[in-house]
Amino acid sequence: MGRPGSGLLELLLEHGVPERAARVYLAAARGGPQTASELARTTALHRVDTYRYLKWLVSEGLLVMQGQRPGRFVAVPPAELFDRWIGRTREKLDRLRESREHVIEEWRDHLPEAVAGDPRPFAVLEGHLALGRFFSRRVGTARREILLIVPGGGLGHLIDEGALAGLKQARRRGVKVRLVTEIDPANLASAKALAEVADVRSVPAPIPRRAIVFDRDGALVFVTGEEESGSAAKAPVALWSTSPTLLRIAREDHRRLWAAGTTAEERLVELDTADTAVLPVVRGREAEPFRRLREITELGMRAVGVAQLRLNAIELIEAIGAELGRQIARGLEGHDARTLAQSLSNYYRTHTQGSLGLVRERPLTLQVRSCFACTASSPEVGRVLCPRLLRAIFEATLGGRWEVSKPDPRRHAERGCLFTVTPT
Repeated sequence: MGRPGSGLLELLLEHGVPERAARVYLAAARGGPQTASELARTTALHRVDTYRYLKWLVSEGLLVMQGQRPGRFVAVPPAELFDRWIGRTREKLDRLRESREHVIEEWRDHLPEAVAGDPRPFAVLEGHLALGRFFSRRVGTARREILLIVPGGGLGHLIDEGALAGLKQARRRGVKVRLVTEIDPANLASAKALAEVADVRSVPAPIPRRAIVFDRDGALVFVTGEEESGSAAKAPVALWSTSPTLLRIAREDHRRLWAAGTTAEERLVELDTADTAVLPVVRGREAEPFRRLREITELGMRAVGVAQLRLNAIELIEAIGAELGRQIARGLEGHDARTLAQSLSNYYRTHTQGSLGLVRERPLTLQVRSCFACTASSPEVGRVLCPRLLRAIFEATLGGRWEVSKPDPRRHAERGCLFTVTPT
């Protein structure tokens, strides 16, 4: 006898529910109303993944959220799911009856003669479970190449069907894996994951449906599926064929799209352009934006074929100083240099461990004591960062261009840093 709920789990998978999302649903169905944290502990899933699957389950109508802060998730009764599936199965059968003759006739137009030695050149596969098992077997026996054409909206389903592990093993065996898809901000994470196990190219034109060619043995062409209907609850239906003519058509489609595509590295760099990326540094989570910056840098290096990249520390320090100055300026007031200096002095007194004073008005000279940047181990950092910070404050508040002198490194430790601020 199988584990309790295993039959329901199989049905959930067959009806398009990802395996981990199915575990979350079963936990909610067994344990009654639970918070997201409780479901994460019950299913032993990462909290971030749990939230993602909970959002999906609610949107698909398998869970209902009750209350607020913290809300509890209630599972739709399995009996109601069965009624829903039965209704959808009727609809699916009606669609299959309506499309069967049209689809078969469409392929027969490309078959001028019968395929010798193959009494059944076509087979119909339906549902995620059947397609996942079929895909795993074919990937495991592929010897030379696997060619995939997948619409952008189908990348996540391809991963949920277990493609990553199978394609990784195939690549280790020396099988050439090539994927053509549409990479956009919505499927960026899935595209990056697949780029690790396949050569990926992105095309701008919409791809109507999936097609997969295994060696020269056969092609899997999707007739209906999530990409067409836009609903993950409707199980996909695909045709498997060993027809040489169909294989040729599928391979030509892949070759045409591949030739017009952009490499995944180029497309990912285009979407992750550093000029438009926002990398917020939050106290306590400082490592996150630098990890993102490293990822963008690595993508750029891969795209242009550079093995080593040298960064200018001075430019980096100045960039940080400029952004700090622009953010500080948002909380300052002043209609001229003197009033702005007074407002800045108040800011230093209340927000920093140091102090800023106005030494003279002409030329405007500021003195900063106990500067946060001028530590004993790196006094030169402050000589670069602080002038750029002050310049950004004056330009953001008063407009125009300003010059700020660098302090004398021999005196800043004893008398503080003196900065002369002048308009240009």
